[in-house]
Amino acid sequence: MKKKKKETSEVSENTPKVEETVEKIEEATDTAKQAVQESPVVKRSAHNTAAAAAFNAAGEEVDVRRQKGEKRERKIKTNKIPYERKKHLYGYGFIALWLIGSLWLFVSPVITSLAYSMSKTTLMDKADALAAGYTSAGIRMEWNSFAHYIRAFTGDADFPRLLVESIGEIIPQAFVIMIFSLFIAIMLNQKFRGRTLARAIFFLPVLIATGPIITVINGDMASQGISGATQFSALFKTDLVSELMEFVGIYNINPQFTTFIEELTANILNLVWNSGIQILIFLSALQNIPPSAKEAANMEGATAWEFFWKITFPIISPMILANLIYTIIDAFVSTDNEVMNLVLKQSQLGDYGYSAALAWIYFAIIGAILGLVVVIVSRFVYYENE
Repeated sequence: MKKKKKETSEVSENTPKVEETVEKIEEATDTAKQAVQESPVVKRSAHNTAAAAAFNAAGEEVDVRRQKGEKRERKIKTNKIPYERKKHLYGYGFIALWLIGSLWLFVSPVITSLAYSMSKTTLMDKADALAAGYTSAGIRMEWNSFAHYIRAFTGDADFPRLLVESIGEIIPQAFVIMIFSLFIAIMLNQKFRGRTLARAIFFLPVLIATGPIITVINGDMASQGISGATQFSALFKTDLVSELMEFVGIYNINPQFTTFIEELTANILNLVWNSGIQILIFLSALQNIPPSAKEAANMEGATAWEFFWKITFPIISPMILANLIYTIIDAFVSTDNEVMNLVLKQSQLGDYGYSAALAWIYFAIIGAILGLVVVIVSRFVYYENE
């Protein structure tokens, strides 16, 4: 009991000291808070100096230094453009190059062509231009609204006929090319000897049809001043099928049979010639089919026919739509197309306004056909994310 009373008395004696210590701590805390509130706002300087960086009354960043008992302020140069904004400016700079090129090389000619299609154009040399009151030679335009468009359907007997014939030939031809390309791509996707060579052979027409090679084949090198171009190009224009039939001894035995064989071989050659890109795209799509899909189909007992229609076809259906669009456009703008030849012929004759009007009509019809094809075919296209 005595020990307990002693401890109680010691605690009661130390209580005033503890309270006094707590009061001192609170006073020191209040003083520190007040000092912090009254001190100027200090920010880290962009320059790593020994002096503190603060902001003056004008809000400008300054370097506060003490020299000879006086406070001196020196403005610090800061980077006014943040790094993120710099990156955005660099991006806008790269886009600007493309935008300027598009406006200059694409948008401007398109607007000029549209203006030509609604104007009567006259090509004047310097003498005619001076006589007409102009200061320089060039193409002069006189507004005539939709006269060229009306002429295309009412005053030109060739354009509507060629347009209908072109559409009637191109649409079936596009679907035949698609079926042939898909069949060849499936064959080339199988494992067999010489597969790489076979792929190169089917893609070879794409390489031949570009650059000076097609110029040699068409016999157009003479226009470029190359000696012997006519004789050299004649080698490619030889009718090999007819000569082969004549060599075998069956040429002109039956004129109808000869004509049928010549047309058939020409169509096959044209089919192979225009299928290189489509075969390559289909082959790429087929190689993206996961092997696990084939293994799962085999485990379920699916036949090759079922695997094609239920797995292969849905997976490659987006590429079918892309290939169809490419094939239609490629056929419509081909140099063998009669409508394109008519448009170019009118331009060569100097009737630039009528040529531009025919081109715009042709463009609108192609756009309408593509839109209709996309709407119909898109209903059967399978997208994995949907």
